[in-house]
Amino acid sequence: MIPPATPATLPTAALPTVAVLGCGWLGLPLAQALMAAGYPMRGTTTTPSQLLALHNAGIQPFLLRLAPALTPTDADTLNVLLQGVEVLILNVPPGRGPGQPEAYPIILGQVAEAAAKAGVAHVLLVSSTGVYPDQARIMHEDDAQASPEAESHLLRGEALFQGPNSTVVRMAGLMGPGRQPGRFLAGRTGVAHGEAPVNMIHLHDCIGLLQNVLKQNVWGHTLNGCAASHPSRRTFFTAAASHLGLEPPTFAEGTSGGKQIDSAAIRQLTQYQFRHDDVVAALSFC
Repeated sequence: MIPPATPATLPTAALPTVAVLGCGWLGLPLAQALMAAGYPMRGTTTTPSQLLALHNAGIQPFLLRLAPALTPTDADTLNVLLQGVEVLILNVPPGRGPGQPEAYPIILGQVAEAAAKAGVAHVLLVSSTGVYPDQARIMHEDDAQASPEAESHLLRGEALFQGPNSTVVRMAGLMGPGRQPGRFLAGRTGVAHGEAPVNMIHLHDCIGLLQNVLKQNVWGHTLNGCAASHPSRRTFFTAAASHLGLEPPTFAEGTSGGKQIDSAAIRQLTQYQFRHDDVVAALSFC
């Protein structure tokens, strides 16, 4: 584990400089929202054509591709990016290709080391509720465990940012513009776990929660980000497919329920009011 950096002194007359590492589906609108709120922003992309989009949004752009073995150019870019940054939002999900999950903690370790060297005061890591085992019970933050059902590489990545100056937010299933759940299971037959509760969160609420972590200085925590409603997979994905005019999935009979993510802690600590706690109604905003 990389030792936490000594917190830098945050300016009293201005908002802290924030860097979003990973300006994709969630990271770009988050950076735009923070920019609109007055935060000086930096952001990274792996796509050269996106540099202009970041620049036009008022975000200082950096082209950066993380890998287990950074190129000299990317290592220099990472170090330059972090100079003078007070809050780093790390929004880099693990890849899904061969060897990618195993590389995830190595990649995050490089970022943690560079952030400590640069004196970054706080790190906000966007993680996933995939850290929880697939068991039919309510999952609180201390229920994460290494198991065949859980994604242990996520836990190893999170361990790099456990401390009083960092916070980890484990997001549930993502939905919103560009991520329409109706496409996930449309037309499939014999889908298992029809009665399992869904655990979803809308893009609007992802952004709102992360903004409030910064605004309320909620550091030193690991928290779940999830909507309050948990309809069954049968109910939710049938409605989601129908909403798009697609053929709904059919589910196997007699399948039991699964995990249900509790998000009480983040609501209490951030005082954020969810816009889309009813995930079926939220389908109209995807």
